Amino acid sequence: MEGTNPVNKKLTAALSGGAVLVAALSGCSGGGDKGPDPKLEAWAKSVCDAVPAQDAKIKAANAAISTTAADTAKPETLQKTDSQAFQDMADGYKAIAAAIGDAGAPPGVDGGARRQQDVVRNLNGLAAAYSGLKKQVDELNTKNQGKFASGLHDVAVQMAELEKKHKSGTEALKNLQQGEVKDAIAQQASCQKVASSTPPSTG
Repeated sequence: MEGTNPVNKKLTAALSGGAVLVAALSGCSGGGDKGPDPKLEAWAKSVCDAVPAQDAKIKAANAAISTTAADTAKPETLQKTDSQAFQDMADGYKAIAAAIGDAGAPPGVDGGARRQQDVVRNLNGLAAAYSGLKKQVDELNTKNQGKFASGLHDVAVQMAELEKKHKSGTEALKNLQQGEVKDAIAQQASCQKVASSTPPSTG
C-alpha cells in the first residue's frame, strides 16, 4: 500500500500533542513545607484518580496508529485500527473532562471555577474532534486505493490542525494548576504515575 503508507505516517506525526496534554495534569511540586488544604487535596485526588486509565487508553491509541503506519497495512486494517484509536482518544479526553467537571472548582482558589470550566471545555472539544475523525475514517472508501489515500490525507491534515486544540488544552490545564492546586496535584500518586511514564517537561 505505497499510496497510503506515507499518508498514515503523516497522521502518526500529528499525534504528538496528546501525550503532552495529559502530562500537563501531573504538576511539578513547589516543594513548600506547608501542605495544601485538605479540601484541595481531596479535589486533586478525585481528578488524578481518573487520569491513569485514560492516559493509558490515549497512549495505546497513539501506539496503535503508529504501529499500523509502520506496516504496509491493507486499507481495511488501517481503517479499523484508526477508527478504534480515534474512538479511544475521544473516550479518554471525554472521561478526563468529566472527572474535572464532576470535581467542581478547586476550593479556595481565585478564579478556580473559570479555569476549571476552561479545561472541561477544551477537553470536550478535543473529544468531539476525535469523534469527528472516527466518523471520517469510517466513511473512507477502502475499495479504491486512490480515494482511500486521498481521504486518509484529509484526516492527517485535520490531525495536524488538532495540534492547536492540544496546545490550548495544555495551557488551560497549566492555568488551572496555580499555587496550591499545582502542589496538591503533584502529591497525588495517580498523577505522579502519569508524569513518570511521560518524557519530562519543564515544570
